[in-house]
Amino acid sequence: MSDIQTALRETARKLLEEGTVTCVIGWGETRFPDKTIPLFVKRPEDVGKLVWNEHCVSGLAKYMLDYRYPEGKLAICVRGCDSRAVNRIVEDKQYNREDLYLIGLPCEGKDAPICATCAHRNPVTYDVLLGELVEEIEVPAAERFKSVTELEGLTSEEQYDYWQKQFSKCIHCYACRNACPACNCTECYADQYRVGWQGKQIDKAENQVYGLTRAFHVGDRCIECGECERVCPMGLPIMSQTRKILKDINDLWGSYECGLPTSRPHILGEFDLSDRDDFM
Repeated sequence: MSDIQTALRETARKLLEEGTVTCVIGWGETRFPDKTIPLFVKRPEDVGKLVWNEHCVSGLAKYMLDYRYPEGKLAICVRGCDSRAVNRIVEDKQYNREDLYLIGLPCEGKDAPICATCAHRNPVTYDVLLGELVEEIEVPAAERFKSVTELEGLTSEEQYDYWQKQFSKCIHCYACRNACPACNCTECYADQYRVGWQGKQIDKAENQVYGLTRAFHVGDRCIECGECERVCPMGLPIMSQTRKILKDINDLWGSYECGLPTSRPHILGEFDLSDRDDFM
């Protein structure tokens, strides 16, 4: 058992016994040795079910919204990506920061491809930090936006054919939306029934409308956690859409990452007379 896992269980037990929080969200074991699942611990005697290992892949921040109106504080384990997601949700006014207790966990990368290009392995905000801060890596823009650059190198016809092929796979399961911390509207537009709005049928046109609309809704609010791609059962390259938007933002307005304490809030949601407009 790792020292951090031991400290996590002890911290969770203390928080629950003292009544500081009413629930701790972390990771728990499954019957598969290489898998974990989100775990909700509400009793001190259950803290032994919490784990911390290389298989703790699932993002936890989205589960905050199941406790949108808590009876007491909610504790949640946060890595770098989770902490950025929490900042995103709080900034979107979907949760009050004072209702949260963040257990910071430095992360050297988990069993997920997106971790290879993670530049923020330490939580960017927390109430208690377990373990020592780890060395963070510098991810060049060329590596961060590699998939986007490769697609930009195609002709417009090739790009169209590529995305038509990808969108044709979508089965409208909405797993990407359900896992994404930036998709935190109380009611999603895709769940509303309006004539001429978003249809539910599975065809290329409807799939394209959903995929592109979601990408623009997320836009500058994407924290690049990769949860959308990780949970997609059809293997769609969803991050290539949102990272295209982020790449354009970086090209037009300078270096930008969402969810950091120093992030410029809603860069696509504000207007300034000094903004560049030569792209119009």
